[in-house]
Amino acid sequence: KLQSDALREAITQVVGESRDKKRKFTETIELQIGLKNYDPQKDKRFSGSVKLPHIPRPKMKVCMLGDAQHVEE
Repeated sequence: KLQSDALREAITQVVGESRDKKRKFTETIELQIGLKNYDPQKDKRFSGSVKLPHIPRPKMKVCMLGDAQHVEE
């Protein structure tokens, strides 16, 4: 189990090091999360839609995860 504070600290460290050493390409951070005992076809508690300000690509799917604080935002 990964604590949210540890995740935030790791991302902050990666982004900070990225600012220190500039590169000539866009860096990305990828995070894969596996949800145990969750069937996306059966359980729709995580489904919803958000309109993005800019469309990155047509037919592109985006997954957003957040904790209780992010739900209010």
